[in-house]
Amino acid sequence: MTLPHPAPADGTPPCRLIAWEVTRSCNLACKHCRAEAHLEPYPGELSTSEAIALLDTFPEVGQPIVIFTGGDPMLRPDVYDLVTHAASLGLKPVMSPNGTLITSETAARMRAAGVQRCSISIDGPDAASHDAFRGVAGAFAGAMRGIAHLKDTGIPFQINTTVTRSNLESFPRIFELCQGLGAVAWHIFLLVPTGRAASLEEEIISAAEYERVLHWFYDFRKTTTMSLKATCAPHYYRILRQRAKEDGIPVTPEHFGLDAHTRGCLGGIGFCFISHTGIVQPCGYLELECGNVRQTPFPEIWRHSNIFQALRNPAQYEGKCGVCEYHRVCGGCRARAFTMRGSYLAEEPLCSYTPARLQRRS
Repeated sequence: MTLPHPAPADGTPPCRLIAWEVTRSCNLACKHCRAEAHLEPYPGELSTSEAIALLDTFPEVGQPIVIFTGGDPMLRPDVYDLVTHAASLGLKPVMSPNGTLITSETAARMRAAGVQRCSISIDGPDAASHDAFRGVAGAFAGAMRGIAHLKDTGIPFQINTTVTRSNLESFPRIFELCQGLGAVAWHIFLLVPTGRAASLEEEIISAAEYERVLHWFYDFRKTTTMSLKATCAPHYYRILRQRAKEDGIPVTPEHFGLDAHTRGCLGGIGFCFISHTGIVQPCGYLELECGNVRQTPFPEIWRHSNIFQALRNPAQYEGKCGVCEYHRVCGGCRARAFTMRGSYLAEEPLCSYTPARLQRRS
């Protein structure tokens, strides 16, 4: 198990995870994604030399896992060279393609370059449900073929699933699919209504449904040895502690793995997103420009961005998130706060919990 990196002497938290949109090009047009079906490179993408120079700065802020994402990162011709360079720096390169472009040849190139894991998104238990969400007929079959090539090549893979009202009841079947495929992990993502996903209002589950699915997830994790993780679902880390207390289980890595010492929303705290043009954001869903690596070295942005500084300071948070006793393990989704309340520091819109300090006042 990889433990958190120690904090630098100046108090800046180490960067644990970087999602790098190496290209915005993609062959799909998923309903919730910032990318669109567009096979050619977008104007302004970082050149190979710029990308290599950016990678060289990552060790200055920690030893982050680098997620090569997109769009579909496989549409960037030099992506294997970038992965190889990241591995040579002692970083952990992982890749997040949609799976449909993976062949036996490209899977072999991934392995040779040093890709340590791939994440493939599956949002329904069958072709009809998955293809409807992904916007392209055949996306499910293509992802299944890609997963088969990953397995043949020996690259571990995880399945990511975005939680919507349409697929909520299918979660047990989606898990069975993950298990049958041999996934090493299943990560569920709570929908963030930004970009094209902003038009999916009818798919956004309510605060009560949000709470219910995360309680279900807590109970479900007891039934499997597969690694499970809730992402863009910071409330889970509050629920985990509430339920663990009820169950008399200490919140330790022995019982909960990395969930025992991670935080719900890591945007600007242990995680950030870098766009295809070099813009640094707290996450891919929170489109606030914290700096551009073409003008400012990435470590300076990580250390000194005013937005990152605010996200690291609990006193800056508004509403009940600012007084909640679970703030340091949850933090609320900053992208949902920004999209639905107009401020990235506002209280989480889809949280039904009342902090103890507010309970005592009422």
